[in-house]
Amino acid sequence: MRILVNERGAHRLLSRHLWVFQRDVLSGPDQPGLYPVYWGKRFLALALYNPQSDLAVRAFRFRPASDPQEALLENLEKALSRRLPALEREPEGGFRLAHAEGDFLPGLVVDYYAGHAVVQATAHAWEALLPQVAERLKPLARSVLAKNDAKVRELEGLPLYVRPLLGQVPPRVTVREGRVRYVVDLEGGQKTGAYLDQRDNRILMEGFSGERALDVFSYAGGFGLHLALGFKEVISVDSSGEALQRAEENARLNGLTLKTVEANAFEFLRALEKAGERFDLIVLDPPAFAKGKKDLERAYRAYKEVNLRAIKLLKEGGHLATASCSHHLAEPLFYQMLTEAAADAHRVLRVVERRGQGWDHPVLLNHPETHYLKFALLEVL
Repeated sequence: MRILVNERGAHRLLSRHLWVFQRDVLSGPDQPGLYPVYWGKRFLALALYNPQSDLAVRAFRFRPASDPQEALLENLEKALSRRLPALEREPEGGFRLAHAEGDFLPGLVVDYYAGHAVVQATAHAWEALLPQVAERLKPLARSVLAKNDAKVRELEGLPLYVRPLLGQVPPRVTVREGRVRYVVDLEGGQKTGAYLDQRDNRILMEGFSGERALDVFSYAGGFGLHLALGFKEVISVDSSGEALQRAEENARLNGLTLKTVEANAFEFLRALEKAGERFDLIVLDPPAFAKGKKDLERAYRAYKEVNLRAIKLLKEGGHLATASCSHHLAEPLFYQMLTEAAADAHRVLRVVERRGQGWDHPVLLNHPETHYLKFALLEVL
């Protein structure tokens, strides 16, 4: 059995993009699974396939294999091998072990939290392979949790559930990150429990010190904890009271102090500006304002607004650490937005560092969707 694609679908795979949408599939098997993809008689790739999904074809290898399943699991082994040195150095740390398309494992994410692994599978073909995934994680993790509660699974015709795949899964684990520790709720936390893509950027904050820092969209206090090592006052702002309770718990765990404020970020920043408040460093780590292309114009305005307000609140010589996890707000647009925000605030900003997602969230140049996180460290002159 094979999948046949049209010329447009073939062009995507020949350019080494991993996705082909249903509209470009000429024919394919009735059941989801792992199949070869052809353009006429020409072999193109091995792929995960789901005829019920708009994202029908997800390539994972561009040469034939006698056993597609083993070829896919071999990609997993390679991804784990690349992370092994980090796990040996920091067994109590948090790392991404498998980054979906970035590791030629479309639809599969595996995160590691201090000796425990959390798996999220969002492509149909992975469902039958989860026992094999857990088996390959056994040398690295004392337990493996399948946190398959992401709504996107419904587009694949998959059920939503959370259940152990291996060992006894603790409800909470403590992860070490740089000079701080934080608690992760494996079953109930956001995503797989935490946002590991910002780990290196959070640790970067340990190099700063001063009087006052502001962490906006703080979630469980990730950036704020690192800032509290060097600043006399750190304010963590989030719209979720539950998240702020976790931030306070994490602060106590480290013997640190965070001032938490439950508020709408836009309104709170405007109120701070009106009150004449000033800060030495501000972190902006908002959610993805642009979920799709149709949201881009509205999202651009939202990103500009929140950055404009933050720039106005910074002292001369202060720093803005600002991020966007919206793939559709590409890096050139991200910096264009920051340029416009700085101009409207009548302030000059120097780019100190251009950063992005951590090394364990690899980017494929041929598959731009893998590059989603932009992070800029800027200084107000």
